[in-house]
Amino acid sequence: MQRHARFTVALSCALTMLAVVACVENPVTGERNLGLVSEPQEIQLGKENYVPTQQMQGGEYETDPELSRYVNGVGQKLAQAAKRDLPYEFVVLNNDVPNAWALPGGKMAVNRGLLVELNNEAELAAVLGHEIVHADARHTAQTLERGMLLQLGVIAAGVAARDSEYGDLAVGAGMVGAQVINSKYGRDAELEADRYGMQYMVEAGYDPQAAVSLQETFVRLSEGRNPNWLEGLFASHPPSQERVDRNRAYVAELSAGGTLGRDAYQQKTAHIRKVKPAYDSYNEGIKALAEGNSELAEKKAREAIAIEPREGKFHGLLGQSAMQRKQHDAALKNFNKAIELNPRYFEYYVYRGLLRRENGDLQGARQDLEQSNQLLPTAIAHELLGDIAVQQGRRNDAAQHYQVAAQSPSAVGKRAAEKLQRL
Repeated sequence: MQRHARFTVALSCALTMLAVVACVENPVTGERNLGLVSEPQEIQLGKENYVPTQQMQGGEYETDPELSRYVNGVGQKLAQAAKRDLPYEFVVLNNDVPNAWALPGGKMAVNRGLLVELNNEAELAAVLGHEIVHADARHTAQTLERGMLLQLGVIAAGVAARDSEYGDLAVGAGMVGAQVINSKYGRDAELEADRYGMQYMVEAGYDPQAAVSLQETFVRLSEGRNPNWLEGLFASHPPSQERVDRNRAYVAELSAGGTLGRDAYQQKTAHIRKVKPAYDSYNEGIKALAEGNSELAEKKAREAIAIEPREGKFHGLLGQSAMQRKQHDAALKNFNKAIELNPRYFEYYVYRGLLRRENGDLQGARQDLEQSNQLLPTAIAHELLGDIAVQQGRRNDAAQHYQVAAQSPSAVGKRAAEKLQRL
């Protein structure tokens, strides 16, 4: 009876909290939706999670800054048609997987791997317009709100279960960006983003027919079960014949005409098409390294560098290959080069920090690992910082780092938890 009473009270409190939350009007459709996340909160969440989310996806594509300026320019034209005056921003990520995503507050990204698959500027506009609507119509905010409601249910259940044989429920929270970009939008949200995204295309001067041809291509690729596409855009934006048919119907309702921008798009994306074989070699090298074949990994890295010597990732792979063979001087040289070429990517700092620690340079290692955490906090960096703190006799600092690392469900997190217990 006491457990039942506690559950009833907890559930009543949860329902009361929901009851006092006002609904908000969807600025795009005019419908009423639950509004647990305010617009200022959306903007702040997007701002705080934009760089870490980029880092998790490969970081910004640095070797062709003009490409990012071009994509941002196309996005800004489309954003002029948006219903909300959000701080829209668009970046190109150094990632082979064909994908694009939007965070709350208008922060968006498109992968290099998607850009090489598109044919013209209007298709790019279809992708970006779709993502703009996800932010503009609060689809990304609703993803977070669903998580908040789930967490509220967990809290109520936790209160009910307290002192029972099940004990307290342990709840772990992931990064907001990872939650949003790994979530699959619902059918209604996808159709909504297609429809209003096409309207934004027309207002920006693009031919909306490109949105139809793009979805037709996506359906063909999904039927072919292309693994690269399945782990990318199709994971969160599943294509379907229904979307193709709806898009055709939408085009019939819109004014005809508009530009495709094929020549401009081909010119702006010429470099990433030219260097695509370099990234193919790099991916083969990463696979070889994971299999313990550092010689093949080095060969593939050098093939990639011969095509595109300005890419930090390729020099980073050389460093990892040398590190696997215990060639510390060569590894350090290559990690230094990777950081010189791309100082805003966390991964190289982690490797160089690990290498410096192994070489006894604790101060240099600490600086590198702290720099990596400023870009993207990781369990491995915090664990290593904890180890360094132990070596330097800073037990409180070590405990704090191990505690952060232990939040990770990975083997690193488990190892950090054991080290924390020993402290």
